[in-house]
Amino acid sequence: MLLSVLQANASVMDVDANLQTIDDAAQRASQAGAAVLLTPELFPVGYAPLRLHAELDPATLPGIRGRLAEIARRHTIGLVYSLPAVANDEDAWHITATLLDASGAEVLNYAKVHLFGEEERKAFVAAQEPPAVVDFNGVRTSMLICYDVEFPEAVRAAATRGAELLLVPTALSAGFDNVPQVLIRARALESQLNVAYANHSGHEDVYTFLGGSVVAGPDGSLLAAAGDGATLLFAEVGTGTVKAARDEVPYLRERRPELYEEWEQRS
Repeated sequence: MLLSVLQANASVMDVDANLQTIDDAAQRASQAGAAVLLTPELFPVGYAPLRLHAELDPATLPGIRGRLAEIARRHTIGLVYSLPAVANDEDAWHITATLLDASGAEVLNYAKVHLFGEEERKAFVAAQEPPAVVDFNGVRTSMLICYDVEFPEAVRAAATRGAELLLVPTALSAGFDNVPQVLIRARALESQLNVAYANHSGHEDVYTFLGGSVVAGPDGSLLAAAGDGATLLFAEVGTGTVKAARDEVPYLRERRPELYEEWEQRS
């Protein structure tokens, strides 16, 4: 399966401009034969947690979701987007990611479990549900969001549920180069799955983003990598390389979770 990864600069609270960027990328990705386009964290509204909390009317979110579904339908491509979503308490919001199929139907949703920094914790609440897994174009697919992927437990939770592909919208600031260059490849290797990681580029609100989006294979190999500017990455991912990696070194089969739990109880 060919996947595409959008790295771009969003305009905070300029939904029309951001959706146009996604629309253009979806058209290019579809024409290249990609089955899915992965976009960065909160890209349709821009990444600015406190501004979003203060200025974004949650009543507009269903309309934005509808427009994103139309982009997927029009270009006949799967789409991963990230938006705020109202939690059980109407005053509390999650950061979420949604996977659409090529008809625009929602096939997978995920809410961010690990919030990063004071601004995110002021604007959002952390979710608690584990990452779910669905069959997407013959590949068992799951999602995390940004900081989540930096925790091996979160990636392993997806892998032990059968994930072969992990799609990760992110908003990573400049100065954290080791995350895409080292950590993402390590997560892919230790849980033996493909990991696609889509970041912002440029400046948004008070943030300067690293760029550096990557796709890593289940052996830790680098399948695609971006610099610091806007780009559209492509990488071929599938089940064969996952099976080969898991057969060669059976990390998942040879885990000893009961023992690890005992170790934690001793600490």
